[in-house]
Amino acid sequence: MAEKQDLRHVVSDAPRVMVVDGSKLVRKLVGDTLMKELPGAQVIGCSGIAEARKALAEGAVDLVTTALVLPDGDGLALARSVREASGQSYVPVIVISGNAQEALETRAFTEDITDYFDKSLGQTALAAFIRGYVQPAPIEGARVLYVEDSRVVAVATKRMLERHGMQVLHVISAEDALEHLHKFFGRKDGDVGADVVLSDVYLKGALSGRELLNQIRDVFHYGKRRLPMVMMTGDDNRDNQAALLRDGANDLVLKPIEERLLVTKVLFQLRLSKLG
Repeated sequence: MAEKQDLRHVVSDAPRVMVVDGSKLVRKLVGDTLMKELPGAQVIGCSGIAEARKALAEGAVDLVTTALVLPDGDGLALARSVREASGQSYVPVIVISGNAQEALETRAFTEDITDYFDKSLGQTALAAFIRGYVQPAPIEGARVLYVEDSRVVAVATKRMLERHGMQVLHVISAEDALEHLHKFFGRKDGDVGADVVLSDVYLKGALSGRELLNQIRDVFHYGKRRLPMVMMTGDDNRDNQAALLRDGANDLVLKPIEERLLVTKVLFQLRLSKLG
């Protein structure tokens, strides 16, 4: 049980939380909720991207909430700034918006957004949502088809996911993954054999993770919602990463794997897929 206590999205006892919204009232409401859920937090209110960038230059932040539309840009641009400022260090970026659902359904969010919250749900729901970032809520029984040819890496990563109640089927090649998916192809109940695929890009078999991705998207014709795919890569080349996303990857996780980043991204894709 100690391991579960250690896995926290906001790990500091005195986290710096940045709240970005053009409305002073909204900043206060979100800030008050954060202070209630994260005693000891330092809430940094910013009216837009320019103020947020100044705050980022002054020090690292542990959590960011942002409106989708800001006076000097949008939340997606802000998310990119957070990622660039923090490097690979994981920082959750949450969009709090009145039309988050619409943006979500039109796939307007990018890989830089961790999660979303529709503020029409109210403050009580927001408080419960923020609690999920203090201690992530598992999605019990979610099935992960995990493709990794390194036994050592696979054991550690499988353990990370299982701690959150996920069922992990580990295979060592893209060929094995495709064999599993073929068993479910065309089933009348719509079960495709997994709720999410997590795959390394570079595999020792004849097919790479990228070719597995292409098969799932172009041969099985499973879209991003039908079967989300998260790719793990040690390649920090932005062009190569962008190519994977263009090919249909839902998201990327850089190696070496940060447990909280991996878990959050997988949970996010599972939540998206449940919407349709």
